[in-house]
Amino acid sequence: MFRGELENFGLDTAQIELCEKFYRLVVEQNRVMNLTTITEPHEFAVKHIIDSLSAWDEKIFSNIERIADIGTGAGFPAIPLKIFRPQIKFCLIDSLNKRVEFLRRVVAELELDGVEIFHGRAEELARQKFFREQFDAVTSRAVARLNILAEYCLPFVKVGGHFVALKGKNFHEELDEAHAAIKILGGGEIFVREIKLPTLDDSRAVIYVSKLKSTPKKFPRRESVIRKVSLGDVT
Repeated sequence: MFRGELENFGLDTAQIELCEKFYRLVVEQNRVMNLTTITEPHEFAVKHIIDSLSAWDEKIFSNIERIADIGTGAGFPAIPLKIFRPQIKFCLIDSLNKRVEFLRRVVAELELDGVEIFHGRAEELARQKFFREQFDAVTSRAVARLNILAEYCLPFVKVGGHFVALKGKNFHEELDEAHAAIKILGGGEIFVREIKLPTLDDSRAVIYVSKLKSTPKKFPRRESVIRKVSLGDVT
């Protein structure tokens, strides 16, 4: 089903079959809850699977052991990345329990080892010792604008690790407004890799933010405050 789309990305036959099984599970669950508007096989392969895999950068990910995916939703980018690199441990976090239960089914049926799934809000879990600054990398896709997303994600990242945001066509604008927040939250060097998905003309990018120092204890703030008061206005 996805062979033509995914072979060029380096997935083997078994990995492609897992991606196809994941697709069938999403489409089946989508009949009873809203997971995605993208259900046509080719479009799903490109806009969900390949888009998720585009986050992979060998220089950044080659030596990491544990990744958290914040606001994972239907499992993007975490599930495709786990299929692609099964040796890496993943922690999937989502605020909706129905999605969490679906992801537990996905992990069981795909027989994915080394995957933990948690129900909770990122701004609350990030204050817990079990989660705070415990991950080599934190990914997130289609959750919030970058200045807001940084406050959700950077508290989970170890010093020396990376926050990885998958962004659409407005990534330049989002990055411009997020610089102050990233610095306040302990972020350091920012690397942007523009990507082009097969058959699509729109521009996208993966933004990699290194964690230079620990996030101050007062962050993340409450969700209502995060969305109303920009970190650029916080002293």
